[in-house]
Amino acid sequence: MNIYVSGLLWVAGVALVAALAVYLIRRIGATDGTVENNEAAGQVFTLVGGIQAVLVAFVLISLFDGAGAAEDGSYAEADSVVAAVWAAESLPAPVRARITDEARAYAGTVINEEWPRMREGQGVGDRGWDELSKLRRLVAAAPATDAWTIDQKSEASQQLWGAYQARQDRLNTATGGGVSSVVWFALVAGAAMSLALPLMFGGPRPLAHILIVSTLAATMTLLLFATQQLQNPYSGGAEIEPAAFVSALDRLR
Repeated sequence: MNIYVSGLLWVAGVALVAALAVYLIRRIGATDGTVENNEAAGQVFTLVGGIQAVLVAFVLISLFDGAGAAEDGSYAEADSVVAAVWAAESLPAPVRARITDEARAYAGTVINEEWPRMREGQGVGDRGWDELSKLRRLVAAAPATDAWTIDQKSEASQQLWGAYQARQDRLNTATGGGVSSVVWFALVAGAAMSLALPLMFGGPRPLAHILIVSTLAATMTLLLFATQQLQNPYSGGAEIEPAAFVSALDRLR
């Protein structure tokens, strides 16, 4: 289902449920004394709502920054692989050709096998690691007879180490990132308490009361939906594409 349609259904559905709850309370519930609750309930709502707003803002900012860092990391990884191949151009022709072929195979594995699995939050397997290790061994075993070749061989090794680090960060983000269950509990519980307190308010006309609570419910749901969509930067609302590796393949042709 389209993300916008899904989000709209969640927001509208929760807002409708909240509006129905207010209507039933005002219609068949005991409303005596609710006006007197406004001051006390309002003070508690200010405290609970403030804490909830700070928590949601902190989580969303962290997830948004994480998505940006993940995209930057994918380009750093792909660029390091390309830089390693370019540095290896000073090596003997047979070794250079094997390094280029292995780098292309690695980029293809990332695009065609690893990226779909990362979208699902699954492990990517060992094929990519094996190909990166093979690249490292090819560079390490390549003969170097002069200072220039030795320097370029060292540069290729350093670039492969950078690719290894960026790759590890990418996989950690895909499988171990997101919001922990404890934080999710705090977010959902805080939203529920923030919605429950306005039900105790009295004074406004029924229609105004329904609009106030349903708008609050829609806002809370929208923020929680955005949090859920940003948990995995390789799927959902963020959905980083393997554009960096597609570009790397083009440069390695």
